[in-house]
Amino acid sequence: MTRKLILAAAGTLLAANMVAAPAAKAEAFNGLNPWQQCGIGAMIFPNHGLAAAISNIIWDLGTTAVTSATVSAETCEGSGQFTAIFVTESYAQIEEQLAYGEGEHLNAMLQLMGCAAEQRPAAIAKLRTDYAQNMAAADFAAKDQAQKAESLYYTAADAVTACSAS
Repeated sequence: MTRKLILAAAGTLLAANMVAAPAAKAEAFNGLNPWQQCGIGAMIFPNHGLAAAISNIIWDLGTTAVTSATVSAETCEGSGQFTAIFVTESYAQIEEQLAYGEGEHLNAMLQLMGCAAEQRPAAIAKLRTDYAQNMAAADFAAKDQAQKAESLYYTAADAVTACSAS
């Protein structure tokens, strides 16, 4: 019982220390606090930094959060993770609607990625062209649904860069 209490106190102190990381450390992660804004904790507690940090510490001592911040900072802060989950769960619908050039799931994905309604036709045109190239690749048919969804997510993320540039 005492050992559990000591471990819980140490975990809380460690999480509190990570939450209050100096600005210099945040600069190393492009202004992100990986324990609060990345990893599983940020996905579960997007608006509660301390809870996100504690969750990341409990889950895997924060290694997933730090890896996310280091390798793919664009997936941090919750929204990217939510969008990735949406794309994975709605892949079949998005793929079908992409073939038609319109649809609710396709529009929802683009909206989640920050593409305004008036900019979506151009983003959809680029996405259709780019994703058709992905589908034509020799190894595409051998990919599982999660790999295809990941490919769609990154292709869509590239297509929506035109949305923020306008």
